[in-house]
Amino acid sequence: MDKILLIDDEPDILRVLAMSLRADGYEVLTAENGEAGLAVFDAQAPDIVLVDIKMPGIGGIEVLQEIKAKETLTEVIIITGHGDVDNAVEALKYGASDFINKPVRDDTLAVALQRAGEKLTIRRQLRDHTLELEAQVASATRELKRQAQFQARLIRSSTDGIVATDKDLRVVIYNPAAEKIFGYRRAEVIQQQVLADIYPADLAADFQAGMCVSPECAEIRAREATVLSQDGALIPVRFAGAILHEKGQKMGTVAFFQDLRPIKELEAALVRKERLAAIGQTVAGVAHGIKNILHGLKGGRHLVDVGIANQDNDRLQNGWDMVKRNIDRTSDLAMDLLRYSKERSPELEPCRPNEIVEEVCALVIEAARAQNVALVKDLDPAIGIVIMDPHSLHSVLLNLVSNAVDACRDDADDTKNFQVTMRTRREEEGLLRFEIRDNGIGMTPDVQARLFTSFFSTKGHLGTGLGMMVARKLIEEDSGTIEVESAPGEGTAVRVRLPYRAVDKK
Repeated sequence: MDKILLIDDEPDILRVLAMSLRADGYEVLTAENGEAGLAVFDAQAPDIVLVDIKMPGIGGIEVLQEIKAKETLTEVIIITGHGDVDNAVEALKYGASDFINKPVRDDTLAVALQRAGEKLTIRRQLRDHTLELEAQVASATRELKRQAQFQARLIRSSTDGIVATDKDLRVVIYNPAAEKIFGYRRAEVIQQQVLADIYPADLAADFQAGMCVSPECAEIRAREATVLSQDGALIPVRFAGAILHEKGQKMGTVAFFQDLRPIKELEAALVRKERLAAIGQTVAGVAHGIKNILHGLKGGRHLVDVGIANQDNDRLQNGWDMVKRNIDRTSDLAMDLLRYSKERSPELEPCRPNEIVEEVCALVIEAARAQNVALVKDLDPAIGIVIMDPHSLHSVLLNLVSNAVDACRDDADDTKNFQVTMRTRREEEGLLRFEIRDNGIGMTPDVQARLFTSFFSTKGHLGTGLGMMVARKLIEEDSGTIEVESAPGEGTAVRVRLPYRAVDKK
C-alpha cells in the first residue's frame, strides 16, 4: 500500500482529500504548509506527494525542487488553481509527475494517482534492476580481481618456470621458478630481454617461426631440452610452449620449463639400485640355471658311463643325446645373457622383412612337423625393401615362433589341428606389424603378468627364462612395441610393431 503525503494550506481541502484517499486504501499523511510538509517527508518517506502550488512561505515548486534534490523515488503531483496552469507546466519541467486543478475531482485524482503509481513502479523496477546490475558488476569485478590475484599467485608459486612474451617476443612474465632455472633476476628480464636472450637457440627459433607462420600455429612441440643458465650451468628441462591468440591475432607466447635436475638425480640413483638388484637377481638366476644344466649333464654322463661299462649302445646314445641337449641349453643361456646385458643401437640396413619371416619359418619347420603343428604364412606383398634392423627382427621372430610351436606341443587337447600363423602388415606410414598367432595351450592372466620377468619360463627345465625379456629389450631398442593376448586353451597372439624407413629411390 502506497503512502501519500498531502500538503495544502487550506484545512478543508486537506481534510476532504485525506478522507477520500484513506477510503481508497491509502496511508495518508498531512501537512498545512511547505515547511511542515518537508519535515514530514524527511521523517516518513512517502511514496507520493500531493502539494498545492501556491502556499504561504515555501510554495509547491520549492517543495518539488527540495524533494527531487534528495534523489528519492517519490512522485510529486501538483495541485493548481485555474490561473496557475503556466506554473504547473513549469513544475513538470522540474520532475512533477502530474498536475490537477482545484476543485479536485475524484476521477481526476484517481487518474493522476494511477499515473504516479505506474511511474513509481517503473522507477522502482529500474532502481532494483540498476542495483542488481551494480551488484553483478561488483561481483564480477571482485571475481576478476580474485582470479587475477589467484593466477598471479599461481604463476609465482608454480614449481615450473613460466615465461611469457608479448607479440614482439619481449618478456612480460617471468616467475621465481624461472629465475632458479635461467639464473637471471626478474628485474633483469621483464621488459629488458627478448625471448632469444634466454632460450636455447632451437626453442627460440621455434617460437620466432611460430609467430611468423599461419594463424593456425598454436603449440610448440613439447620435448626435453637443455638450458644454459646465467652462470654457465647446463640445466635439463622438460619444455612445453604455445603461441597466444586473441580474435585471430597472435598476441605473444608462453612457455613452461620443468626443472629435471631432481628427477635426473633420482633416476640415476634408481638405476644404480636397479643394477645392484639386477646383478644379484641375475647371479641367482644364472646359478639356478647352471645347476639345472649340471643335473642334466650329470644324468647324461651317468648314462654314458653305464652304457660304456655294459656296452649298452642304447644307454650310451641316450646319455650322449642328454649331454648334447644340455650343451645347447648352456649355449642358449649364455647367448640370452649376452643379448640382455649388452647395450646396443639398432643396426639399420636395407632388408626384406617378408624374407626374414620365411627364413625363421624354415628354421622351425622341422620342429613344428615333429609336433604336428602347421606353419601358415600370411605376408603382406606390399612390404618390400625397407630400412630397419634385420638381425634383431630375426632374433625376435625366431623366439616368438618357437614359443608358439612349444605352446601347441604343451597342449594336451588331441582334438585340435594345431597351427601357428605368421602375419605381416604395413599399418601406417613408417610402421610394420608382425603377428604370431597359435591355437595352443594359452596363458592364464598370472602367467601373462610374469611373462617378461627374468628367469620365468613355462617350459620348466627346457627354457632359460630369458627369451621374452631379450625379445622385449630388442624391440624397445628398435623403438617398437609388443603386446600379448592369450586365454587358457584358446591360444596366444603376439603383435610386434616396429618402425621402418623407406629406401631412398634416388
